[in-house]
Amino acid sequence: GLVFYAESPRAVTIDQAREITSVLPPFISVVGLFVDESQYEIQSVLDEVSLDILQFHGDQAQSLCSDFGRRYFKALRIGSDTNIDEEMNDYPDASAFLLDTHSDKAPGGTGEVFDWEKVPAKAKKPIILAGGLNPDNVAAAIRQTSPYAVDVSSGVESSKGIKDAEKMAAFVRAVQGA
Repeated sequence: GLVFYAESPRAVTIDQAREITSVLPPFISVVGLFVDESQYEIQSVLDEVSLDILQFHGDQAQSLCSDFGRRYFKALRIGSDTNIDEEMNDYPDASAFLLDTHSDKAPGGTGEVFDWEKVPAKAKKPIILAGGLNPDNVAAAIRQTSPYAVDVSSGVESSKGIKDAEKMAAFVRAVQGA
């Protein structure tokens, strides 16, 4: 995934994104992550970078998410009063839903875990579990929630925006063992 959110320590520029996508092997889906960008800003990225899937974090309306003719994931920020099923109904054409922890600090990537009991057992669309996952807890998260996929960022970093190869390998081993 490529983060097009300037405030993130994981943000990439258009030039960096083009460079990364130019060396990817075949059959890799490229995801572009956006946080409350305008239609114009998103289209500007799409004009420069080949993205297969759009991942929307923030308060985007369903109509904006659908405007680009691409598959999209909608991130839902899960707090104590979040009704996941109701929020999913607001985005009927989403390909999947990424469940992340609600935080007033940032729209994602905080490393905080939400209550996995809130994850619906029978979701209408695939669930991508995020929010504070790391090599120590991802296996338990998978066993408890049975997600379609897991998403990790801060849980495999040595510092903000810097991935740690050993932590990534440990994460993959934990997922495979779940």
